Amino acid sequence: MDITEYVGFDAVGLAELVAKGEVAPAELEAAAREAARAVDPQINAIVETWPAEDEPGPGSAPLAGVPFLIKDIAVAMAGKRMELGSRLAAGNVSGTDSSVMRRFRRAGLVTFGRTTTPEMAYSNTTEPVLYGATRNPWDLARSAGGSSGGAGAAVAAGVVPIAHATDAAGSIRVPAAHNGLFGLKPTRGRVSMGPHFDELFNGLVVHGSVSRTVRDSATLLDQIRGPEPGDPYFAQEPSRPYAEEVARHPGSLRIGVVTQAWGGHRTTTPVADALGRTVRLLEDLGHQVVEAEVGLGVDWEEFVLASARQWTANLTASVDGLAAAFGRPVDSSTLEPPILASYHYGQRVSGAQFVAALDIRNRIARSLARFFDTHDILLTPTTPDLPPLLGTHAEGAEALDGLGWLRRLMDISPFTAPFNVAGTPAMSVPVTADAETGLPVGMQFAAGYGLEGRLFRLAGQLEQASPWSGRTPTVWAGN
Repeated sequence: MDITEYVGFDAVGLAELVAKGEVAPAELEAAAREAARAVDPQINAIVETWPAEDEPGPGSAPLAGVPFLIKDIAVAMAGKRMELGSRLAAGNVSGTDSSVMRRFRRAGLVTFGRTTTPEMAYSNTTEPVLYGATRNPWDLARSAGGSSGGAGAAVAAGVVPIAHATDAAGSIRVPAAHNGLFGLKPTRGRVSMGPHFDELFNGLVVHGSVSRTVRDSATLLDQIRGPEPGDPYFAQEPSRPYAEEVARHPGSLRIGVVTQAWGGHRTTTPVADALGRTVRLLEDLGHQVVEAEVGLGVDWEEFVLASARQWTANLTASVDGLAAAFGRPVDSSTLEPPILASYHYGQRVSGAQFVAALDIRNRIARSLARFFDTHDILLTPTTPDLPPLLGTHAEGAEALDGLGWLRRLMDISPFTAPFNVAGTPAMSVPVTADAETGLPVGMQFAAGYGLEGRLFRLAGQLEQASPWSGRTPTVWAGN
């Protein structure tokens, strides 16, 4: 199979070819490697590749033979490095597979490399000192988003049809939006973080993926969902596979729409125009779309302060553990300025402040849950602006403390983080593009706890009706 054929299929389509015996997994892997060689020098999305270990037989698993990439954080693959985008963790090798890695293997995926992430995944653009900036395939001068920026760029450019991603405050949805992809953040507890962690960042972090088609993300989530012994959270199993939900009609939904984000960060004209086009499309599809006011239950600055305390306390513990494990100092030789400042901020967070931050989490979860008592879906832009130019995100960061850096991250992506706090599912869908630049504009749809199926049904409908379908970026392996 050559590249031009390879990029014409999504993951489910490739697996079907393998199941029919029309193509061998080794051929798909070779095509993926050729695609990586063709585009990665331009986008810098892949940290490293390695000889694939798994060679599933035809039809042995739902995604048998599909080439796959994992993110350089939160997923452990035995014998492979996981460096968290940081000089502090450089050379770190995982001793065993994590639970989600075992499930990737059982799904039949052929994992042959890892993708870039900002240092400690602590940014919404992927520009780490360790690897260098990851560039957006739609415009190489712009960010691919973060923290799953490498995954987003690699999938958008055609290296793989789907890639692993994680999300603590928007890290699946932001790269999906910036790269014109589908990305769903599952419900807290839907995918295990075990066995090395019971939770990450107090349940903010979830595993998921970014993909070019909705059915790919649904199929993969079916393969990795479900608890492991000892997990602290449990999301009720769905009534049917998510892959089946994609083809089901969503019915007529009551959708609340919010244009301007909490905290006063104004949505730019290109994004607001795209939101307006999305609303009209939803109405044409028979949905009731109403303007909504969605309270978080707390003041925005109170939310940012609580988030800074929760995030930095967790970060500080992680940094101390890495420094001890590798015998490295915690200073500017191992950490970038924003992460070092956040580390020092976290050292000053008291136990009482941390517990108070968790109380804020509870209040936000309760407030958002009340909204979904009267609405089926909440629609917002994924981000209030188009992908930023590379190099602009960290301007002046050396003058910021941990609270200031977190405030900047929340300002750039204010719509996404509350749903991590509440634990509810949310997705970014590439419904439309900016008329002037042609850049993708993602729309975020959120639902109540455990209702991924509702989101997949709506996403499947939008995928069929959207003018976005079939578009490819400037940097595309199939060119």
